[in-house]
Amino acid sequence: MDENLRQEVPQEGEVTPEMPPMSGTQPSDPPPKKYKGFWGKVDRYFGITKKGSSYRSEIIAGLTTFMAMVYVLLVVPGMYPETVSFGAVYIATALGAIAGTMLMAFVAKMPLAQASGLGATAYVTGTLLGGSMGLSYANSMLFVLLGGVIFVLLTATGLRKKILEGIPKEVKVTVPVGIGMFIAFIGFNNAGVVTLHEGSIGFASFNILNKNVTYLGAMGALVALLGAVAIAVLAKRGVKGSILWGMLGSAALYYALIGLGCAWNSPGCKAVFTGIASGFEDPFKAFGAWGRESVGQVFASGFNFGGIGAGQLVVVIITTSLSLCMLNMFDTLGTLYGACSKGGLLDENGNPLRANQCMLADALGTCAGAVFGATTVTTYVESSSGVAAGGRTGFTALVTALCFTVAMFLSPIAKLVPTAATSAALIWVGVLMMSSVKDVDWSDPAAALPAFLTIAVMAFGYSISYGIGVGIISCALVKLFTGKAKEVSIVTWIIAILFLAMFILTN
Repeated sequence: MDENLRQEVPQEGEVTPEMPPMSGTQPSDPPPKKYKGFWGKVDRYFGITKKGSSYRSEIIAGLTTFMAMVYVLLVVPGMYPETVSFGAVYIATALGAIAGTMLMAFVAKMPLAQASGLGATAYVTGTLLGGSMGLSYANSMLFVLLGGVIFVLLTATGLRKKILEGIPKEVKVTVPVGIGMFIAFIGFNNAGVVTLHEGSIGFASFNILNKNVTYLGAMGALVALLGAVAIAVLAKRGVKGSILWGMLGSAALYYALIGLGCAWNSPGCKAVFTGIASGFEDPFKAFGAWGRESVGQVFASGFNFGGIGAGQLVVVIITTSLSLCMLNMFDTLGTLYGACSKGGLLDENGNPLRANQCMLADALGTCAGAVFGATTVTTYVESSSGVAAGGRTGFTALVTALCFTVAMFLSPIAKLVPTAATSAALIWVGVLMMSSVKDVDWSDPAAALPAFLTIAVMAFGYSISYGIGVGIISCALVKLFTGKAKEVSIVTWIIAILFLAMFILTN
């Protein structure tokens, strides 16, 4: 999902793809090396030499992208309830990333990587699995699969463009903001920074001298906040993989503080290390859990909805699948524009190269991910780090996919990362997704209300789909009662009616 990118300013003497070296001031580069044999065929397939790149540049770029986004393997499993094991979700997430990134490599031939989106994962775990309808993990995967199928059809038929044009701008630009607030709230809540007590919401207490404040809870909240600060500092300094390094640093700090608590005999501290020792298991056990709990569950029990009525079920399926599809489209489009602008991968009209192929790879990746048991697979904004490092072709994506393949066997190590550290990453992702709020004309009530409701309902109502629905409905109503109903497209009215039906029939 999510996130605006800062344009990198070339340093003195640096050459960018949009800025060829000036005659007389820079030595000319040697002509590209001509690869032969097998590597020559690979070169011609991906167009490495043709793009002015090299195997060295593509490999470095692929590793850079992987280091920048590998945190997804740590964060996504921690967002699921205990009904699904960490190992099962870890393997499913890794396979979804491999499938999506491989599709980006061979279908789109672009230096972009994919994995389960945090916004879509928050929607699945918070709204579907945590909702009042009692949906199962398999039910959720069915919605993800249907959303992917819709995305494939919309991309193949060209309807995707019409739907995107039909969504009101004030809703479209604030969807990432609302998702960012939603994700950040999950991070705050998981780490105990924001606490729920007797129906009220409060800020964490760090007064460990208070008998009502646990040392473990205070340290978890403190580490999450300090971790977010550390990630911001690293990002400001231009450190590649700032989220990953910030998370690892937060994990080290957390265990150091818990160790200090053990020296003070604080309750619960020793149990943390005991749990680590007992939970460190054979990595292949994660594959076993994945085989039992995740892969193919969308077909095995995804159609079993228990006691939900037929009419209500139809509305839920349509609105939920469409919501996941829309989230994926908005996220992918924004990421494509942001990442491709880093390396001259835009056409003469300022649109991403091979955009339709990228969208198709995204949609097919989501379908494959659902079968594996992973939430909606989307293009990650961290791909821009690899593009900035010199990635220009699908070979960069291939390298990233291979890195995710190796990472599948490291699940025991991933389990060592505490919730406080992953929460720091969620908070920072929320920060990254806030910037598009500036694109709303807050002086216009017809734009301000739908934009505000989209953000507020997502965050305070703890539901991404409800935020989108309320935003679209309010936009249509404001235009209707101000004599500007003609400005509302038929697509907007259809979506508004579907959401309205969902609110009436499912609550």
